[in-house]
Amino acid sequence: MDMKIAPVVRKAVLKEIDEGYEDMLYWLSKTPQERIAAVTQLRAGSLQPGQRLDKTVLIKRKLHP
Repeated sequence: MDMKIAPVVRKAVLKEIDEGYEDMLYWLSKTPQERIAAVTQLRAGSLQPGQRLDKTVLIKRKLHP
């Protein structure tokens, strides 16, 4: 199977582009499974081989001001 990536071209004025909104629309178009897979891949890519994610950090918040 020969897979090719097709280029996507979109012309717009840079001042008119809201990248945060565009990113949100992109991720909302994906299924929850695809989103989790992307986060897992990013997290795995940032760790060294054999290194585990440090889950010891706690953030305490007040429930009521």
